[in-house]
Amino acid sequence: MAVPVAFFALFFAYPVTAIVGRGLKAEGAWQFGRIGEVLSRPDILDVLWFTTWQALASTALTLLIALPGAYVFARFDFPGRQVLRAVVTVPFVLPTVVVGTAFLALLGRGGLLDELWGVRLDTTVWAILLAHVFFNYAVVVRTVGGLWSQLDPRQEEAARVLGAGRFAAFRRVTLPALAPAVAAAALMVFLFTFTSFGVVQILGGPAYSTLEVEIYRQTAQLLDLPTAAVLTLVQFAAVGGILAVHAATVRRRERALKLVDPAQTSRRPRGAGQWALLGGVLLTALLLILLPLGVLVERSLDGAGGYGFGYYEALQSVGAGGSSTFLVPPLEAVGNSLRYALVATLIALVVGGLAAAALTRRAGRLVRGFDALLMLPLGVSAVTVGFGFLITLDKPPLDLRTSWILVPLAQALVGVPFVVRTMLPVLRAVDDRLREAAAVLGASPLRAWREVDLPLVRRAVLVAAGFAFAVSLGEFGATVFIARPDNPTLPVAVARLLGRSGELNYGQAMALSTILMLVCAVSLLLLERIRTDRSGEF
Repeated sequence: MAVPVAFFALFFAYPVTAIVGRGLKAEGAWQFGRIGEVLSRPDILDVLWFTTWQALASTALTLLIALPGAYVFARFDFPGRQVLRAVVTVPFVLPTVVVGTAFLALLGRGGLLDELWGVRLDTTVWAILLAHVFFNYAVVVRTVGGLWSQLDPRQEEAARVLGAGRFAAFRRVTLPALAPAVAAAALMVFLFTFTSFGVVQILGGPAYSTLEVEIYRQTAQLLDLPTAAVLTLVQFAAVGGILAVHAATVRRRERALKLVDPAQTSRRPRGAGQWALLGGVLLTALLLILLPLGVLVERSLDGAGGYGFGYYEALQSVGAGGSSTFLVPPLEAVGNSLRYALVATLIALVVGGLAAAALTRRAGRLVRGFDALLMLPLGVSAVTVGFGFLITLDKPPLDLRTSWILVPLAQALVGVPFVVRTMLPVLRAVDDRLREAAAVLGASPLRAWREVDLPLVRRAVLVAAGFAFAVSLGEFGATVFIARPDNPTLPVAVARLLGRSGELNYGQAMALSTILMLVCAVSLLLLERIRTDRSGEF
């Protein structure tokens, strides 16, 4: 536990505490009265209200659209099922900046809807809700669908034999068994949309602001640290409550369900109704997932002189078209992001692997508290973490503000929870008697780990590395503060290009987003080839 605790203390607790302290302290004394002052402001109340209701609306809309897909993937066996499963998962690992850019190309000025019917949905709440559904569709499909595929269908069939109708059998037998999974998926969707940043910033415009966007505005634009500190505490408390409810839901699910092999539950669709349902899910995947990504690629190729690679070629030069957005060619952001993500993945694997190993020891409250510590980066504003890095890691012996390692450290904070959650179930499944037998035969603890544990968890390590790499590649909230102008990452470069007017900047943003999408998609497809999905969860 020593290395993970030290890592989180230095690169998470210290920067966050420092930035919150600067906001709530005056003349060396804590000013807790500022909390009430900030939360009583009408503009802040509007932000809190919008953050909450858009997250609820996004969650409800995602469940409504994704639950039929969960059923199709759980019960139907059809050609291309595995490919489609990978396709619908691509949005989950895409950076939010790419998602926002894709929907901007579809719904914004000069987008597909604008060209066909003169309709623009950017700067409206509908663009935000649709982007959130796109981003979280796979959460419901994989979480609920994975469990649904393992429920024994004979239980529902027995209820129908005893006289229950199709709907009554589903409501009384299947739905109670699925309820924990649906609740878990809903809570995760609510968490992701409650802390939404890139999507709202790109599609919402100045009229809409979530807590995360407002923290960024108060910190970077207004330099109002007291307000930003209060909003950080509010978001931390809210997300902490969501995670606590989610943990209780998962524990209930683990205790209550008896599962079967998914291969026993899937079959070819039968009858017109089932084929119609399959067709509807395929159409939804086409319109909701493939269409925005396809439009993104099309816009990246649609230059002033017709279709071609002009925007991609412009990425190789500085100041193309009179733009001074970058100090280096924007294409260098690709190499920067890959290098940063690789280093962040290595850090996340070391820290997360040690943490997962410690959590397998089940040492009571200490380990449970340690488990909660690992999830804290999901509950604190990434903007706060990034700004905290700037104001704390600038003095010896941690004078890192001008060092390249600062970006991978921030990205690794987000990757560690994914590594832990991927490796922990596998490590807990390793039989202790294997280690004991190795020790009896004279193996040292290190050799026992190398000869016993590592071969069993090698696949989990590769999967964890894939998730950590994809998450690190798309991190934006903290990186936007600490990425140097001469070493931008892909998400930061896209945001800078979108923040400037001009057709060339817009086209380059589409081109960089397409490159980032392809890198993430390739990472996911490689991950799909090595993962063993028995639980249906991420």
